[in-house]
Order: sequence, then C-alpha cells, then structure tokens
Amino acid sequence: MKNKDAKLIAEISANHCGSIIHAKKLIHCAKVNKADAVKIQTYTADTMTIKSKKKNFKIQKGIWKNYYLWDLYKEAHTPYEWHEELFNYSKKIGIEIFSTPFDETAVELLENLKCPRYKIASFEMTDLPLIKRVAQTKKPIIISTGMASLKEINEAYNTAKKYGANDITLLYCVSNYPSKSDDFNMNNIKILKDKFKCKIGFSDHSNDNRIALAAIAAGAEMVEKHIALKNQKKGHDIKFSLKGNEIKQFKDDIVFVSKLFQQNYFLRNKSENMSKIFRRSIFAVKDIVKGEKFTSENIRRIRPNRGIEPKYYSKLLGKLSPQNLKKEKPINKQILKKMKIKYEKV
Repeated sequence: MKNKDAKLIAEISANHCGSIIHAKKLIHCAKVNKADAVKIQTYTADTMTIKSKKKNFKIQKGIWKNYYLWDLYKEAHTPYEWHEELFNYSKKIGIEIFSTPFDETAVELLENLKCPRYKIASFEMTDLPLIKRVAQTKKPIIISTGMASLKEINEAYNTAKKYGANDITLLYCVSNYPSKSDDFNMNNIKILKDKFKCKIGFSDHSNDNRIALAAIAAGAEMVEKHIALKNQKKGHDIKFSLKGNEIKQFKDDIVFVSKLFQQNYFLRNKSENMSKIFRRSIFAVKDIVKGEKFTSENIRRIRPNRGIEPKYYSKLLGKLSPQNLKKEKPINKQILKKMKIKYEKV
C-alpha cells in the first residue's frame, strides 16, 4: 500500500462460502481489480462465543435474523488451516494480505505468518485486552469505530498507544448491514482527525459507493469494502459487497476523488495560466495626448488582459497622462511608474 491516493482494502470476510478455492479466487479478483490490500478474518466459532440455543444467543433482526451466533460463525469463519496457504498465495500474486484477529490465539497464528498489520473490528474495539495484545506486536493497527462513543474510541486509541502501536488508523464506520445514507455523518471524519491527530479511514457496509467517495472528500485515507466475485449470488456479506470489476471501477473513482484533494494549501493549477488572457485590464479607448486627464471616456476596464489590473482604475481617473497614448493601447506598468504610482505584484 504505497500510493498517495486513498487506499482500498478488499474484505473477504465470509464471502469465501466455505471454500479455500473460492477464497483464492477472491484474492485474485482483488489483485486484478487494483485493490491495495486484501483482508480476511481470523476466528473460530468457539473463540467468538459458546454453542447455545438460548434466546440470548439468537440474532433477532437484520440479514442474519434467526441464526444462532455459534452456527453463523461456524459457517462464516476462515479456517485456521487455510491461513498459511492464503498468505502464501497473496504473496505469490503480489497483493498484501492482513487480518482481523478476534482473540489472542488468532494474534499468535497471524504473528507466525508475519501478518504485516492488524485490524480491530468494531464489535471488538471495546475488548481492550485484545487491543493491548495487538499493539504489543508494534505493527500498524486499524481500529474500526462502529457503535462507539468518543470515550470508547479514546480508550481503544490510548490502549493501542500505551502498549506500543505507533501507526494507528481509525475507521469511521456505521455498524448496520447494509447501512443506508441516512445513517452517516461525514463530519465525524473531521472530528476524529482533529481529536486524535491520526490517519482516518472509512469502513463501508452500504450499497452506495457515493458514500465512500464522500468520506474521501471529508478526509478519509483508506476505504474498506467487502468484495465478491462477478456473478456470485451467495455469501453472508453479499448484500453489501462490490462484485468483480465493480472493484476496479470503485478504485478508479477513489483515485479520481483523491487527486482532487492532494494539496493542503491554496494552489492554482498552471494549466489555468493561459486563461488569464480573458481577464479585464485597463486600455485607452480613445487617442490620449500627453497632459490630458484620464477619464471614463478615454480609458476603460475591458478584456483582454494586456494591461494593468482594474484595481488601478480609480487611481488613474483625474490624473494627467505622462505620454501620448493611441486608442486600443493597454495601460502598462511603465505608465504607472512615470506617474509615481506604485505597482504591486500579484
């Protein structure tokens, strides 16, 4: 992830549908469609919850309604035994891979695989012991902030800093699946950036790519999106995933918007210089003899821009011309100098 444009993280999550072959196809899809990195999730059903059919463990609303937690995570998890092969495959085809660990055993596995960075999921960002363990690796850490208050974000951020994380990115996130445009307040990106003075990104679970582009315009330096294959119909996260070449189009849009916000200081593009000729300047519109007064009848502020700027017009009116001037001749800096009127460079 070396470019200056906002980075695109392609999240596989549960869209591998229980197949390592499908998982590899998703990694390849991310690579050919210009994603900057691909991310997986490292957990098992047993590291996430306990196997229970009690009401507390049953999902009541949303796209996973009526699933028991253990059953959902059993279907959705990326098996530990796949990880080495997926890391090796990503390295082979030339795309960075990293993961979201959901407990300390996941961190140990990923450390053995030399995982280059870590992400903390929104639902785990209040798990300060987990953040402590990840921070102790001294590697870059991305913390998603869905559902979190500023106090909770502050606790997570300070824990990461305290235990060794020097490269922290906070992701503005809305933990609705899928999320809608009305759920977002992009001013939160500036608020997070101003408060924490760190990199800010955006984790997007919506079906409207304009939302993520608005996040970039608001200052996001990274966007995380779930991905699927072009004609994929199944997958626990399919309802808020980019498919196939939609990934490339989205990446192109990210680059386009990013380039509109490259400089943090006021800058005019050099390509505009040729258009300055269409500005107004001061011209003699009648023949003027030396010693004749400048009036609104013999000098005007007109296009093109061949003379001095219109701001000098009032300083000329009523003054005597220091030389003969032909009609259609621009009033230049030398004339101001003869009149002892100071010219200020723009």
